[in-house]
Amino acid sequence: MKKVQAITFLETMQTDTQQIMGRLAQLKQLPANILVQQPEPGRWSVAQVIEHLNTYGRFYLPQLQKAIKTYNGTSTEYFAPGWLGGYFTNSMRPKADGTITGKMKTLKNHNPAPTLDAMNVLQEFEQQEIELVQLLLKAKEVNINRIRIPVSITPLLKLKMGDVFGFIIAHHQRHFVQIENVLKAIGSGGIGKRQTAEGRQ
Repeated sequence: MKKVQAITFLETMQTDTQQIMGRLAQLKQLPANILVQQPEPGRWSVAQVIEHLNTYGRFYLPQLQKAIKTYNGTSTEYFAPGWLGGYFTNSMRPKADGTITGKMKTLKNHNPAPTLDAMNVLQEFEQQEIELVQLLLKAKEVNINRIRIPVSITPLLKLKMGDVFGFIIAHHQRHFVQIENVLKAIGSGGIGKRQTAEGRQ
């Protein structure tokens, strides 16, 4: 994979995260009943999509925090994605036209509960995004090539820290496309459009 300036890579990840936070702020303006409404049985609501993302944050953010805190080396000028980490990230990232292709099976421990407090779910994700931005800033002082982070499916598999950041953020982007599709499916018109409960039940 082609190497890039590490600081440029991290700043791009930070910008992408801030964009997600902006869209999250719009979601928080929607009524709770819209956030928990499923398009049809078996399809996730907006709150369930966000809770799915929360399950990943609960695993990866402490791992990243610990790795940065305990690192004793120097930073790196360049970041070169690993072949596996790059594959995971690219498979998650939406296409250039903003669409996503291919369904991905969700692991059992990342399945959201059927009943959720939507506002609590969104608030937790907001806190995770704030922490993610802080970690991206701190990561400029470490070697994101050298530090390895275990993945959630098995602690035996570890990816470069830079790849884990890339995967997390691409995963967020993918599921915010899904959120747009959910809102359109239930007739809310997408992020940023206020709705009431009338006629939506």
